[in-house]
Amino acid sequence: MAINPSAIIHESAKIHKDAVIKASAVIGAHVEIGAGTVVDSHAVIAGPTKIGKNNHIYSFASIGGDPQDITYEDGQESNLVIGDDNLIREFCTINRGTEKENSLTRVGSNNMLMSYVHIAHDCQLGNHIIMSNNASLAGHVRIADWAILGGFVLVKQFCNVGRHTYAGMGSHINKDIPDYMVASGVQPRIRSINTVGMKRRGFSASSIASIKRAFKVVYRETQGRLLDHALKELKNSESDSHEVMQFIECIRNSRVGIMRGPGDE
Repeated sequence: MAINPSAIIHESAKIHKDAVIKASAVIGAHVEIGAGTVVDSHAVIAGPTKIGKNNHIYSFASIGGDPQDITYEDGQESNLVIGDDNLIREFCTINRGTEKENSLTRVGSNNMLMSYVHIAHDCQLGNHIIMSNNASLAGHVRIADWAILGGFVLVKQFCNVGRHTYAGMGSHINKDIPDYMVASGVQPRIRSINTVGMKRRGFSASSIASIKRAFKVVYRETQGRLLDHALKELKNSESDSHEVMQFIECIRNSRVGIMRGPGDE
């Protein structure tokens, strides 16, 4: 264990012998830090927070702070769990969960959170996510695997951002982005499927073609029809496509409704 003598470590903290805690870092009560995790100088980690292996938490990050929720009171159950191999850059803030939603904020593994990212209480992040500088999540947001949020993206509470999606810089997201879609604009719309991202991650040409057909059914051919009817048609015509079934599922599970497409009023 490499702990700089100037670091402040609460007696209840559990730090793996292979973790590194640098100068003037502050590790609070009920914090667990796994093997290989590095906490840079002046970072602050409050608890209850559990951090896995091989993370790098950069200077001045504030991790595990109280929920920014006026209903939260001291003594309520409130936790943060962070997985493995995450990069959490300077001035990031990640708040613990509230009793409104399992008392848990969760960040998965292999994510990159750039400087000044904010993750509010009760958010759930998957794996391989990139949040660019100043991207911010309100409470109860869910971000699925391989999503990318551009700089200064703002996500309203209870919204979902699906798998393999891309949200362009400065987007104000107030509806769900279904799996595999690209959204952009200050008042964003779904523009297309994330063909570039899917190719980079090894999706087959047939899988990409299936998602393209699903995009057309939902966003180009629903005029005069209910969305539910379009999804039933899609389920029948693309039943052999795992990706399309995921796309349909995330739309059906939406808590706030899905983002509109190009040309929608």
